[in-house]
Amino acid sequence: MPQQIPVVDYLVLGDRPHLTSRSCASCGALYFDRRNACARCFGIEFTTVPLANEGTLRAFTFVHRVTRPFVSAVVDLAGGGVVKANLLGVDDPEAITPRMPVVLDTYVTGTDDEGTEAVAFGYRPAGRQGVHQ
Repeated sequence: MPQQIPVVDYLVLGDRPHLTSRSCASCGALYFDRRNACARCFGIEFTTVPLANEGTLRAFTFVHRVTRPFVSAVVDLAGGGVVKANLLGVDDPEAITPRMPVVLDTYVTGTDDEGTEAVAFGYRPAGRQGVHQ
């Protein structure tokens, strides 16, 4: 298998890819980016926590101003956390329903001259076959 690197720091690759988040030690607020202080309680201590691979679709839009249209989505993760990502494997707006269950999936988005693959993530409707389920 070629070497792979995630396109974002909070994507962990391996046998079971997943996202991680910075969690405020005082109030539990979750952040994907580095923080000096919590925006909710102003706490200054954080830990890194794994996030669930399952969630439900909160909102979506079809983006047509590109060569290949795609679905941009907001996903509420089981156990807490909200993430914006592409909805994979859906071409028909009628196939999307409010609060539809989704699961994390990863895909190779590019390869450099040395063969290292850049891996991105998105969400796929639960029950549809993907790369990592």
